[in-house]
Amino acid sequence: MKFDFSNQVILITGAAGMLGNAVARKFYEAGAKLSLVDLSSEKFSTLYPELVDSADYLFAPATDVADPDSVATMVAATDRRFGKIDVLVNTVGGYRAGTPVHETPLSEWDLMLKINALSVLTTCRAVIPHFLRQKHGKIINIASRAALGGSAHHAAYSVSKTAVVRLTETMAAELKDAGINVNCLMPGVIDTPPNRTAMPDADFSTWVTTDAVADVILFLASDLARAVNGAAIPVYGRG
Repeated sequence: MKFDFSNQVILITGAAGMLGNAVARKFYEAGAKLSLVDLSSEKFSTLYPELVDSADYLFAPATDVADPDSVATMVAATDRRFGKIDVLVNTVGGYRAGTPVHETPLSEWDLMLKINALSVLTTCRAVIPHFLRQKHGKIINIASRAALGGSAHHAAYSVSKTAVVRLTETMAAELKDAGINVNCLMPGVIDTPPNRTAMPDADFSTWVTTDAVADVILFLASDLARAVNGAAIPVYGRG
């Protein structure tokens, strides 16, 4: 299926990451205008050379998506460039595991909650007022299969991704009458070079690809998903 996002503005956090890059490429091919956001914004000109100096694309200034002031600056820059935001896609996230709860440093809890949950909260808080004024908008967050239940040595990550699901459900309930849809994906292991390095003995063919995850995101951002709200969608590949 070919999606058409012509004249729509898509704000993508984590756009310098592997999933964010795949998502941005899919929206680019579908004709969208893009606001690309990352703390490592210096990578954008290398990752997206064809977008440099184009009025239809914004390389947002380096943004800490867990910091309200940094996010406010980025959202204001997006609004100045395009005058609106139609879709917010939060791909920022990270993974840490390996120790039982009683041995996991508080700094690791802080990190997982910050990059996986607080990042979603902060960006949504900044963008939702724009959606309310427009009376429309779509938000797609990235949770994880780990949000479905606890397992040994993954507590901080699991809790942070469970928070993403609960935030998604709550915002969907609060905003459903305002023309705003909020959904999230729960990927299994995503097939990326770092994951292959970390799990060299795994069967990579069962993992979900970044392109496959991006396809589901485009569906949720499209009008075809207008009746989908508050969903946490499994995206496991064959895993």
